[in-house]
Amino acid sequence: MNNGGKPQSYRDLLVWQKGTALALEIYRVTQRFPSDERFGLTAQLRRAAVSIPSNIAEGQARRTTGEFIQFLSHAEGSLAEVDTQIYLAQQLGYGLEEELSPISTQINELRKMLNALRRSLTR
Repeated sequence: MNNGGKPQSYRDLLVWQKGTALALEIYRVTQRFPSDERFGLTAQLRRAAVSIPSNIAEGQARRTTGEFIQFLSHAEGSLAEVDTQIYLAQQLGYGLEEELSPISTQINELRKMLNALRRSLTR
């Protein structure tokens, strides 16, 4: 990074890197969901998970801080969707506890990072 410490790319942002890691983990875990969920919970989870780093990237690429904050809020909304859908998957018995529990940890970490980034941008 140069340019006064401002990231040159969304790929420089740790929050984006963690978001992509979560999306990849969601894809890995949902491969073992029942095939009749392919167009249901599997598709919903994957779409919401991909939306997290996508919104971070789009927001960082926007021209204003206000737009970036707005897209971070969208990412937070998608993260809440993933959290809800992982909970439902656990309740339905679609994943092993040792597979799904680390995802909850990733979600909590990412939520804190998104909140911290949004707060730092509003100062």
